[in-house]
Amino acid sequence: QVQLVESGGGLVQAGGSLRLSCAGSGRFVSINDMGWHRQAPGSQRELVATIVRGGNTDYADSVKGRFTISRDSAKNTVYLQMNSLKPEDTAVYYCNFVVTTFDYRRFSYWGKGTLVTVSS
Repeated sequence: QVQLVESGGGLVQAGGSLRLSCAGSGRFVSINDMGWHRQAPGSQRELVATIVRGGNTDYADSVKGRFTISRDSAKNTVYLQMNSLKPEDTAVYYCNFVVTTFDYRRFSYWGKGTLVTVSS
């Protein structure tokens, strides 16, 4: 079993910055993909950013140039630096890990989410 714990959410004014963290723990051989998704009230969950094991990243168009995803593989942690925040970035942010288990299968795990609120 793998546990993911997010931190760093909160209330910030438009134009401000926040840094989210997500630390993973449990039994697994490796973490492959790491990502952040978000879900605003009344909306579906959407992909924000991903980073693969080799370091390549991908971003939703709405956050390109403002958000940066990074990972510390030694700490099993993924970060999301969010700058120039806008009210439309308000959402619950979830981290996601795709891990390889000791029997060499891949599973996807989710954190419980952290709320980001951007005031205008």
